[in-house]
Amino acid sequence: MSRRVVRQSKFRHVFGQAAKADQSYEDIRVSKVTWDSSFCAVNPKFLAIIVEAGGGGAFIVLPLAKTGRVDKNYPLVTGHTAPVLDIDWCPHNDNVIASASDDTTVMVWQIPDYTPMRNITEPILTLEGHSKRVGILCWHPTARNVLLSAGGDNVILIWNVGTGEVLLSLDDMHPDVIHSVCWNSNGSRLATTCKDKTLRIIDPRKGEVVAERFAAHEGMRPMRAVFTRQGHIFTTGFTRMSQRELGLWDPNNFEEPVALQEMDTSNGVLLPFYDPDSSIVYLCGKGDSSIRYFEITDEPPFVHYLNTFSSKEPQRGMGFMPKRGLDVSKCEIARFYKLHERKCEPIIMTVPRKSDLFQDDLYPDTPGPEPALEADEWLSGQDAEPLLISLRDGYVPPKHRELRVTKRNILDVRPPAGPRRSQSASDAPLTQHTLETLLEEIKALREQVQAQEQRITALENMLCELVDGTD
Repeated sequence: MSRRVVRQSKFRHVFGQAAKADQSYEDIRVSKVTWDSSFCAVNPKFLAIIVEAGGGGAFIVLPLAKTGRVDKNYPLVTGHTAPVLDIDWCPHNDNVIASASDDTTVMVWQIPDYTPMRNITEPILTLEGHSKRVGILCWHPTARNVLLSAGGDNVILIWNVGTGEVLLSLDDMHPDVIHSVCWNSNGSRLATTCKDKTLRIIDPRKGEVVAERFAAHEGMRPMRAVFTRQGHIFTTGFTRMSQRELGLWDPNNFEEPVALQEMDTSNGVLLPFYDPDSSIVYLCGKGDSSIRYFEITDEPPFVHYLNTFSSKEPQRGMGFMPKRGLDVSKCEIARFYKLHERKCEPIIMTVPRKSDLFQDDLYPDTPGPEPALEADEWLSGQDAEPLLISLRDGYVPPKHRELRVTKRNILDVRPPAGPRRSQSASDAPLTQHTLETLLEEIKALREQVQAQEQRITALENMLCELVDGTD
């Protein structure tokens, strides 16, 4: 009789714990917390939460060092004319955040290290290119100032935030609403899910779909997808019977899944948060009161269940801290920010260790704040893996770095070579009659201008006489 081998993992005892009350952000009474495609965003300096603001769109930015009760008059970041649907911190500048709105625009904001006295109302840059609501934002992982946006017009735009220009437009690949977009580790590929139930792998610079899988999950409810460290695609979705399901796929062979597991019958969409350093994926469902986590490996069954963190209150949203923002002295391998109606509390995941020394196996070198490429280099076809940093001595966020936007002069852009498309009758050569008519109109306009100048001179003389008379 064969004996079942229990797989050993350094993450099999991951322990989740909610922070104490005085470490939470309490009583966020500026207004109700909204939730749509994204809930809140966090980096080593700031926590940002989407809020409603009197018919417009806004979000609040809180320094991580400031916890406890939030004043009802705390300043907001407000500039959109409709609700904010997504926010995302720039991975290469902790003071820069992008916001997407129902008003069809994307705005890029510079957040100061100090707490402002008034609302921040002027963005560094406003990006206009979508014709419908913009619900998804995602910064490029390795190229400086490259931002992706996806809207209700089924179009993906890739921007150079440094110049305010559209680098690429992917406008004929999705016939229906885009549910999620994710870059791979070096930003050479995109994984997208769509309402048409198709999972697509896209080469954005070539503007083509390199692989696709229809009905990766057979249910009609939204599907999510993220790239793994091994280059596979991890997905969450629903079965035909509306059971929640997770899957692992090899993009080189989409015929059969590497792994497919049914979860439960809840209605909440499972949002995957993936940590490439540990290859752990955390599943947070809308309206759930738990976080389940799995380790993805090269050994069957490939997606290994680790544990579940449970609490009494359901989550309205969740933010995920980048690895460089964790406390390595406490063996912290993940930190979430759980959004309630009136507070946001940190959820800390740790691996218990007896030693106080730095744990090399828990903290391999991780992506740092410096980009590996410039936007033009990436657009020209170059790829580079993220520049890694060590967390042995902890991570100290750099001081405030200003984002500079240099808009190019449209007069410097030469017209494209080749024959021009005829747009109006004015493109045709001028006839003698037309030329004479134009000259007569110019002569009449000149005479009218001269008459007005004489009238103005006469009025000025009359005014001078009146003023002299009063003296």
